[in-house]
Amino acid sequence: MNPHRSFRLAAVFALILVPLGTATDVWAGPPGSTKIGGQKVLTLINRDAPGVRCNNNMQVAAELANVYRIPIQIIPHALAGPGAKAPAVYWGDELLTEDGGSGNGMTSYTELQGVMDIEGVPTHAQSGRLMEIKPRHDALKEAIKDVK
Repeated sequence: MNPHRSFRLAAVFALILVPLGTATDVWAGPPGSTKIGGQKVLTLINRDAPGVRCNNNMQVAAELANVYRIPIQIIPHALAGPGAKAPAVYWGDELLTEDGGSGNGMTSYTELQGVMDIEGVPTHAQSGRLMEIKPRHDALKEAIKDVK
């Protein structure tokens, strides 16, 4: 085989494989487990240190855990791997929102409650007390917004 031809073939393969290698980080899905005990995991990727949108996602996760029996993992952006955006929210291996994308990295209880109900996620026999303080928490958030 001609050495120039083999060099050209190697160069063509390199041009094909290099973009695939760099794109696999994006296609890899969320860091960490996507299922635990057959149950999908809610994964939050938070900024280092958490920003306002990350805190909102953590509050939503707490409210969901108050009602639904779901595993939740919170991963700092520095440990999320190359190509990861923060904030981001995954349900199992499905990306729900990320910084710069749909929802700009923020989710809501209502959005995720719909997902949980559609997928038949098990609930606790009795919900926790977190929802009892929710009206006061929401009033505090509104008061803070008004001060700005």
